[in-house]
Amino acid sequence: MSTEAMPTDSSAHRPRPKGIYLLPNLLTTGCLFSGFYAVVAAIDKHFAPAGIAVFVAMIFDTLDGRAARLTRTESAFGKEYDSLADMVSFGVAPAIVSYQWGVVRIAEYGRAWGRFGWLAAFFYAVCAALRLARFNARAASADKRFFEGLPSPSAAAIVAAFVWFSSEWHEPGLTGLIAAFCITAAAGGLMVSRLSYPSFKQFDLDRRVRFFYILLVPLFFVLIAIDPPTMLLSIFGTYALSSPVLWVGRRLRRAFRGPPVIS
Repeated sequence: MSTEAMPTDSSAHRPRPKGIYLLPNLLTTGCLFSGFYAVVAAIDKHFAPAGIAVFVAMIFDTLDGRAARLTRTESAFGKEYDSLADMVSFGVAPAIVSYQWGVVRIAEYGRAWGRFGWLAAFFYAVCAALRLARFNARAASADKRFFEGLPSPSAAAIVAAFVWFSSEWHEPGLTGLIAAFCITAAAGGLMVSRLSYPSFKQFDLDRRVRFFYILLVPLFFVLIAIDPPTMLLSIFGTYALSSPVLWVGRRLRRAFRGPPVIS
């Protein structure tokens, strides 16, 4: 029997090359760059590219964790780097994009409105930082099936999609500007809430599904391709509102049922 294919003891215990760690960290760097580009684009008044950049950051953020798990290159450094990149891409970038899009315009209606705008943007950034810090502190004991509070990428998607959608408005008016900052502040509040959101991390790709659901996949991408900002805003807005709506529904059912009757 040939021994060329048989691993030796030294090769079996040979440490994994450090170069393999470049893959997840490069993807994390792509997430960071996308967030940085969103900030630069917003400063240059290119709001549609700024919104798109936030969604590109979401793609990189999804890929870096999966690449680390598939290549078995998860590390404490990678987790910290990923968290810092998330803060830039899903915390600072959406806040600045919202600020640059609306504060100058809303300030034309009065100084008080201008202060409301930048306070809403800063509130979002603070909530994103608190959300990420809480996630890191409770990651070991948290239920993997659910997120506590709206995930920061989803919150960033709502703000970015709304600004992307609204960038086609030449004159959004005071109502549109107030809506933008209320959505920004609401997304921040949902991030630090105690509401539970499904994580979809336990989704089984090997499970059998009906053919009808397979047809929904290309339809889903076709709808996004037709009108990306509208569809993305609808999808992530529905996801963000799902937990508050369910919470209110449970409260109403309890109120209608009344206290239990003790015989």
